Formats: sequence, C-alpha cells, structure tokens
Amino acid sequence: MAKAMEGEWMFHLRLLSQSTRDSTYVNDPANDVTLIQSVNKLYEICKAENSEDLVARIYPQINKLFQRCIASMPNSRSSAGLLLLAILQFFLDYGETTLHDADASIRTFFRSCLSRQFTDSLVAAATLNFLNRNKTKLFSVFPSLLPEYFPLFLKLIAWNGGTLEKTFLKLLPGMMSPTSFLPLFPALIDLPTLVLALERLGQGSGSLVGNNAASVQKSQTPENLLQLMDEAYTGSTIVDRGGDSGDENIGSRDDVEALFLDLLKDENDGLTERHWTSPHMAALLQAAMGSTQSERIKQAFKMAPRLLEVYFRIALRDVNDSLICALIPIIMARNSTLIPDKTFSFEIQKRLLEFMLSAFQRSPHFIALLKKPIMDRIGEAYDSPAKTELALQLCWAIGEHGGGGISHKDAARELFESLELLLYENLSSSRLALNHDIASNYEGVILKKSGQARFLCFVVTAIAKLATYHRELIPRARVCLAKVARSRYVLDKTVWMHARDYLGLMNEPAICLSILGPSSGSHHCPATVRWSEGGTKAVAHIPFYLLGEKDGPPFHDYSLSDIVGKT
Repeated sequence: MAKAMEGEWMFHLRLLSQSTRDSTYVNDPANDVTLIQSVNKLYEICKAENSEDLVARIYPQINKLFQRCIASMPNSRSSAGLLLLAILQFFLDYGETTLHDADASIRTFFRSCLSRQFTDSLVAAATLNFLNRNKTKLFSVFPSLLPEYFPLFLKLIAWNGGTLEKTFLKLLPGMMSPTSFLPLFPALIDLPTLVLALERLGQGSGSLVGNNAASVQKSQTPENLLQLMDEAYTGSTIVDRGGDSGDENIGSRDDVEALFLDLLKDENDGLTERHWTSPHMAALLQAAMGSTQSERIKQAFKMAPRLLEVYFRIALRDVNDSLICALIPIIMARNSTLIPDKTFSFEIQKRLLEFMLSAFQRSPHFIALLKKPIMDRIGEAYDSPAKTELALQLCWAIGEHGGGGISHKDAARELFESLELLLYENLSSSRLALNHDIASNYEGVILKKSGQARFLCFVVTAIAKLATYHRELIPRARVCLAKVARSRYVLDKTVWMHARDYLGLMNEPAICLSILGPSSGSHHCPATVRWSEGGTKAVAHIPFYLLGEKDGPPFHDYSLSDIVGKT
C-alpha cells in the first residue's frame, strides 16, 4: 500500500474505532456525518488493494458500528439508512472472507431501518439502487429475500412517487417467486389504496403532511404508523381511538382500517383476504379519498397499470401453468373490486382481461379446470358493467377454445349445459317482462335489453362453437338455437338472428367447422378452409358453396390465369 493511501487508511480506521468507543455517538452513531465517508473510503481501499488482511482488520469495527446503529434506531431522530447501506455493501462483498451472514444483516436493515425510514426519499432511492446494483448476487444467493419484502418495497414507490418506478421495475422479476407470485398481484392493484392508507396515517399523526414526496429524515416516525406496523406483525386488532355515532359507522371504519392494516404490512404473509367482501368498500374508499386526489394517489393511479403490465408479461414468460391457473380466479374476483376511479379501473380491467385471454390461448385446458368459477362469474353478468364485460370475455373464451379442447369432452358438456340453462332462464325472464308495464322507466328498460342482447349473443355463439368442437352436442345445440330463433317477439332482433344464422351454418358442416371450429389446429376434414394458408393460395373451395350449384357461367369477371399467372 502506498504511503499516502496508508495514511488515509489509518485516518479513517481511527475515526471508525473512535466512533464505536465515544460515548457521544454510542446511542446514535448516525449523528456523525463523517462515518459514512470513512466506511466508503475504507471499502474503496479494500477493493483497490484486493487484500483479505485489510478486510479482516476493519471488519470488527464495521460490524460493531452496524450493531450500534440498529440498537439506536428506535430512539434515533437521524437517518442512518445511507450509513447502513454502505456497511451492507461491505458485508455483501466480503461476507465469505469474514464469514458474515449478509442475508441476516439485510433483513435486519429492512425490519429495523427501512420500515421506519421509507418516507426518506434519499434512503428509498439509495435502497433500490443498492438492490439493483447487487441484484445478480441477491437473486442467486438469497432468492427468497426480495419476494419476502416486496410489500415494503411497494411502500417506497407509493410514498416517493414515480421517480423510483424505473428502478423498481428492474427489481420486479426478482420479487416474483412461487411464494410471492399470487400475493404480489393484489398488492400491485391496491397500490393507490396503499397510498391512501399512508396518507391517512400521516395526517392523523401530524408528521406526514403535504402532497409531495416529503422527506421526514429529521423527524421521528409517526407513533401511530409504528403502532399499526407492530399490530401488523403481531396480528392484534386496532384499538378504538375515538367514539362513533352508531354501529354502521363503527363497521365502516373497521372495514377500512382492516384493509389499510393488511396493506401496511412489511413482509409477505401469503395470499390474504383484502377485505373487499364489504358491499360498501368502494364507497368507503371514495369517502376516505375525498373529492380532491393528492399527487401521490394520482401518480399511483398511473403507475399501477404499468407495473401490472410488466408483472403479466413476466408471468406469461417465466411462471408455470399451475400458478397462472391459480391466478385466474383471483383476477376474476378482483376485476370488479377496485378503488373507485374511472380511468384507473378501465386501465386495470383492460389488462386483467387481456392477460386472462392470453392465458387461455396458451393453455386452453384452464377452461376445463376452472369451469366452476367461470360459470359462477358468467352467472353474475347483470350485477355490474365490470362483471358484464368479464362474462362476455369468458363466454368468448369458452367457445373459442371449445371448453378446454377436444380432449375435455366432459367439461365441455358441463359448460354447454350451464350456458344452455342460462339461455333458457333469460328466455323465461324476457317473456315475463312482456307482461309488465315498462312505460314508467322506458330508457332503463331499453338499456337493460341492449345489455342483455349483447350478452345473449355471446352465449349463443359459445353454444354454437361448443357444438362444432364436440359433435355429440349438435342435436342439443339445434334444439336450443331453434327455441331462440323462434323467440323473435321476446328477444332482441340481433339475438334470434344470430341463432338463425348458426342453425343455417350447421346445415353445412364443412363451412360450420371452418367458421366456428378451432382457429388453430389440425382439422383436415374434407372441404374445410385452412385459414392459415389464405396468404399463399388464391383459389379456395368456398365459392362452390356460395354458388349453390347454380347453372350457367360463373358470375366473376376474372379468369384463372389472371390469378395464378401465365406460364
């Protein structure tokens, strides 16, 4: 080591040793701003010299400093996050040399420091940068670390805004593991609700105020926020801190507080109920949010769809079928349970439905495995616009993929029977509606009938497609479609016309299989159209069906040589 570097080494080592002995800093080492400079400089010298002896000389002092910082954290009014991150970098790089368990130290940092200082924008940014800088080692050596603490990382971007979004997205693949894949999904959707919980707690404490990403590094973490975090770890309930005027107000407050408490946990506890069972939860969250949205909530409304899009892209690429199959019922449940915001709900629901259809496209047998929850959701089609759209997409998927495919005949039959029963129920209810006076609410009835017509068109199409996939269902499909086609005075015109058209198609099996059969697959029945070859073949056999065996010359004005060229 050069003399100049050796002198610098001794100077910083002396400062480090003094800080561990000086009573001025025993209780709060973070008060000494020179400590982080000394730790960083000693680390740089160890890197430059590549000497295990130097590492061994400073390790005891750095380890002692780390323990003192953690011990002083509950009573500290200073931010020790940056100092601890510098020490963690040393532990991570030289853990094998010093036989130090870096994983345990990082977890201690998350629990004792980051959970209290996530509102410090400098600490939040430095933490995500530290994790990104070391993500290769963390993913391979400590694969369970990021999946366990993803709720804490969501707090970083929830409170500090979109400035950390790009850094967070780089870490998102490492947060997805078999234990965290399912719990991470509702956590991403509930990011705006997490912001609302943090802001509400901050307003209650009087310390976290303002609509910007304020740093609270010079103030003590709010007591009630820490209390709620402790309650999240212990599982205890929130103590009543005020009087209420009635049982309804008590229940409303308890529902919201239970949801907030669940979101405020720092560690992954597995898939838990998000307390959306309350029918008034959307209204309660709207009341808690108020008429004016804060900047943090606005940013969360924009970030959550982008985060969810990356999550789905990684899922389709890397996640196994069993986890994706388990995710689909959760998607169907959360499609209509979102924090009330029109634009946010549209963006989230759009991505949910796109992913669900992509999953069915990749693994059609999911439809057979999930036939019970799928039919349950289709049965709720008239409950809300979100549930209607979900039901339409599910009907389309059932027909498009033949209820799971050719090999799932039993599941396809059960789905067919459920759709058949649903169609008959709608026929019966439509006939009853004709006997009631609708003049008093004409516009509402027209809107309802329009929605019903759209839904029934999807149901009729699914029935026709299922019968095309599974030929044994054709007789029942003919009876069902015939009843709909004869109900022109009961149902909307588009519905019975769809049924009539499908009945006509079924009289031409080849055309029916070409149009309603599998869009991809190996159906080589005579006279069927192979749509995938349409770009390479100019002449098909469809015109012969369209001609209907008419006599005389063809009605087209081109010759075969115009299409295939002259040789």
